[in-house]
Amino acid sequence: MSNVNQIISFIREQFKTNDFIPLHVPKFGGNEKKYLLQTIDSTFVSSVGPFVDRFEEMMTSLTNTQKAVAVVNGTAGIQVALRLVGVKKGDEVLTQALTFIATANAIVYNGASPVFLDVDLDTMGLSSGAVERFLTQNAELRDDECFNKLTGKKISACLPMHTFGFPVHLDELKKVCTKWKIPIVEDAAESLGSEYKGKPTGSFGELGVFSFNGNKIVTSGGGGAIVTNNESLGLQGKFLTTTAKLPHPYEFFHSEIGYNFRMPNLNAALVCAQLEQINNFLQNKRELANSYMSFFSNKGIKFRTETPGTKANYWLMCVELENQNERNLFLKETNANKVMTRPIWQLMYRLPMYQDFQRDEQLNAEFLEERIVNIPSSVRK
Repeated sequence: MSNVNQIISFIREQFKTNDFIPLHVPKFGGNEKKYLLQTIDSTFVSSVGPFVDRFEEMMTSLTNTQKAVAVVNGTAGIQVALRLVGVKKGDEVLTQALTFIATANAIVYNGASPVFLDVDLDTMGLSSGAVERFLTQNAELRDDECFNKLTGKKISACLPMHTFGFPVHLDELKKVCTKWKIPIVEDAAESLGSEYKGKPTGSFGELGVFSFNGNKIVTSGGGGAIVTNNESLGLQGKFLTTTAKLPHPYEFFHSEIGYNFRMPNLNAALVCAQLEQINNFLQNKRELANSYMSFFSNKGIKFRTETPGTKANYWLMCVELENQNERNLFLKETNANKVMTRPIWQLMYRLPMYQDFQRDEQLNAEFLEERIVNIPSSVRK
């Protein structure tokens, strides 16, 4: 790639440094220290405290949902959300192979099997067309429940992931899943602040799940949230993630097998301070995306942008290169020059534990796997 040195120079100009440039790091410029000290002074540093409550309220407001549940991480949130919509041992869940491994792992944690379907080229997320083709060819309805004719297993959920913060085509996917009586759980781990037709991601499915890992647009260090417009599901989610303990002043009685997936008040304090700044973060990242878009268009390189009718948070920005050789050269040269870049994930069915699960042809996913590279995307100072 002849212009890689120009690309490296441009990225350095954006971040105003000749030192190592990471892919995405948090920015702490608000009340983080203040809230953490308040938490320490209060001694409520574990899973009960005012910042947990405040965080859940902030998430319902941000996502326009009725109920939010703070959890220890996004993976745990997806695991519980799938259980809440009825996924049981031996069932199947439709999802994408082009995703971070947490998406697939959360399905298996419930004893279910992932069915890997293709993505759309424009969103890099689960394709409603691929879902419809798979169901038309392989599924049947029995008493308002969807079953895979090949395996005989119930298809209990559809789990799309909004790749790098770019929303999938939610209207079309929802139409297909409604026809086939399949509830949607949105893996919105990467899409906090993204919108589809004016509505926040995470608010379209029965439940949505967000991540607040250290590399996300806002962070709690480690943490996640389940959001929903079904208040009874939300209350059940809170119950299950807090060990399924029935309320009592002092007795310990747990009515079913739950999970200790609680977010500590200490982490909630951090993320509350971060959420106070999210609009500034989103604007800062959008300005960087616009700079990248202009630069790469002049270099003849495709910079990935939001699709019509959507608003992306530009969590991780990426370019699409000509082929796998160009991708590999770009990765080698940028990383050798202390500019961190990263390929998109290896497709799930290439991993040993997921190679035998049912999938379709994956033409778009394989095309993207060979070409997509993430570039530095942090909020700039």
